Amino acid sequence: MKPFDREMLQRVDGEPEAQIQEIADEFRRGFEAVGRIGRPGVTVFGSARVREGSEVYDSARRTGDLLVRSGFAVVTGGGPGVMEAANRGAKEADGVSVGFNIILPHEQELNSYVDIGVSFEHFYARKVMLVKAAEGFIIYPGGFGTHDELFEALTLIQTAKVEHFPVILMGRRHWKPMMDWITGLVGRYIASEDLDLLELVDTPEEAVAQVVACFRRECAHELGATRAIG
Repeated sequence: MKPFDREMLQRVDGEPEAQIQEIADEFRRGFEAVGRIGRPGVTVFGSARVREGSEVYDSARRTGDLLVRSGFAVVTGGGPGVMEAANRGAKEADGVSVGFNIILPHEQELNSYVDIGVSFEHFYARKVMLVKAAEGFIIYPGGFGTHDELFEALTLIQTAKVEHFPVILMGRRHWKPMMDWITGLVGRYIASEDLDLLELVDTPEEAVAQVVACFRRECAHELGATRAIG
């Protein structure tokens, strides 16, 4: 793998045109892939370390299935674990299964359940596609990458850079310590209404029902137009 991001950040001389063109090409391929989805999508995030047969894997697989049956495409980061499980559920339900993969030093590859797939060298191009394709986020337990994606979505919504689509945390017990910490920020670093950006659920059925309800009443448009920035 060529370390394009590191090379660009460390570069002090020379012509940047080739690197800029590489980034532009990634955005173009990503936008073209989003254009092929053909229906509203929901992006599912979570750990790549989750294994088949685990409770989290089975839940994500069920979520993919229910999203397809509700008329949505399933979008993930295209890798293993939770991503594979959600794509698998979508594929098994004969739906649209999308993966926006990131090329990493350990050679992460697109999982075998992706119909529309793009592999990116640059995280920032990939992140744009994961948001652009989404009418909602469903977020399973995960590590640094999952939390990065979660807080990026919250920042985009809180600053009105995107509409207020549902951001749903799967597993109340897992997410409670983080929610307690966030609640402690209210009045000092965030506004009380910022807590409304997150919903906690325990089952795929709850998660998909919230996405469907918001989509049907166009709540993202309503909230995006009326919410004050805290």
